[in-house]
Amino acid sequence: MRRRASFSGACSGARPLPDAGGEPDRRTPGRPVDDLIQPFQLESGDDGEAKLSGRLARLGDAVDDLLNRHDYPEPVAELLGEALALGATLAGALKFDGIFTLQIQGDGPVSLLLADVQTKDGAERYVVRGYAKYDDEALAKHDPEESLLGEGYLALTVDQGKHTDRYQGMVEIVGNNLAECAQHYFRQSQQMDAAITLSAGRTGPDGAWRAGAIMVQRIADDPNIQLPSDDGDDTWRRVMMLMATGTETEMLDPALTAERYLFRLFHEEGVRVTDPRPVARGCRCSSDRVFNVLVQLPREDLHDLAVDGNLEVTCEFCSEIYSFTPEAVEARAAETAAEAANEQVPNPVIESPESPAR
Repeated sequence: MRRRASFSGACSGARPLPDAGGEPDRRTPGRPVDDLIQPFQLESGDDGEAKLSGRLARLGDAVDDLLNRHDYPEPVAELLGEALALGATLAGALKFDGIFTLQIQGDGPVSLLLADVQTKDGAERYVVRGYAKYDDEALAKHDPEESLLGEGYLALTVDQGKHTDRYQGMVEIVGNNLAECAQHYFRQSQQMDAAITLSAGRTGPDGAWRAGAIMVQRIADDPNIQLPSDDGDDTWRRVMMLMATGTETEMLDPALTAERYLFRLFHEEGVRVTDPRPVARGCRCSSDRVFNVLVQLPREDLHDLAVDGNLEVTCEFCSEIYSFTPEAVEARAAETAAEAANEQVPNPVIESPESPAR
């Protein structure tokens, strides 16, 4: 069964934000204030109907923990932080459990960005992981005015698990930053306009990493709806101008809650929110998974890869190191082969003796 991945739609049960007035910190007990995806709607009209939908991702400990597990140069870490926030924002539109993958591959100094988001408990919580590949020499010579990604492609993949087909959309890299590239994807692949702002950087006296993303798109129940022209949609243009007033400092400010940030941007547009959904860093690697990969290698390769008698495998996502001896892997391979052979041996057929003739 194949279910088309949709990244738009109204969020049910949306409630209006209270008038913040002097903007006190309205933290609600029991609700996360960080590492979250905050869905919202904008009414932007007199009829009280939602015209635009959006999601705001705020990542604190989740992205700080992930990036600190690697030794990426600052520009690479910032770009991966943006990709993680973007991935969380896009995955926040899914209504089912699965794995959402954002992959950007190019010929620039950063050759690969991968952000992986697993939705759990009926898409009520999210687990993120990711990694980057880069070239030190190309990075040192890079012109700051040019994209770190170069030419290549952006791909979004949704895997809903067994008995389903994967959905994948792909477009070429367009623009000088990741936000422009993602906006191009939605216009080309999803046939809808989307406004996206991304931020990532170190904050506070301890230099902790934070990342954020905000995305607004038109609620289009009609698949034949026409895209707005550049000068023909006052509401869309006004909302884009309001989004542009947000600063990177605000996006990454741990003291500024998601609701307060949205109120600052869109209080004139009738902003409404639903309950935020928590995000955490996590990884799906395990000793058994690594072991099962190694047992597929030829015996000669195992010994060639061993260093000081040990095979070490490092997870690209979380930098966890797994260590095995070639002998242990060979023993597991022999056990696996024996188990497979036993499964192929048919059960003996025992025939009842014929009754004696009478």
